[in-house]
Amino acid sequence: MFREKRSLWQLTPEGRAAHVAALAADVGDLDLSEALGATYPAFVEVNVAFKELCGAWQLRGEEPNDHSDSAYDADVIMRLGAMHDQARPLVADMGDRIDRFAPYAGRLDAVLARLQAGETNMFTGVMCNSYHDVWMELHEDLILTQGISREAEGSF
Repeated sequence: MFREKRSLWQLTPEGRAAHVAALAADVGDLDLSEALGATYPAFVEVNVAFKELCGAWQLRGEEPNDHSDSAYDADVIMRLGAMHDQARPLVADMGDRIDRFAPYAGRLDAVLARLQAGETNMFTGVMCNSYHDVWMELHEDLILTQGISREAEGSF
């Protein structure tokens, strides 16, 4: 479902059901364990760091981050940039192996640039194509593609 107000797509229950058929057509005879086997576990490790960064962006200790300390926020954005540098080759590799994943690297690059240019909602903003939105979309796509569950993976 397209949300015009936010200019983004949202997966519906019907879309999840349709994904099964689309996935079969998309990956065909591709061996997913070969295509994603080495890269995906590394992505999951980076995901742990990403979740910690999101927590650091949203909270300072036990209190909500009111973003009044620009040095603190700049440090968290710098750490996200370092994490992005670690994740980018993994995401690009997945895109090289499975065409559907190809846009994610560029999308993450673009949203990071917006965040670094001062659009602070581009870190964890909801339904605005923030870094978090794009990362979660990628992660969900990877989970659905491989037929695994977030709970089994431990990434919920």
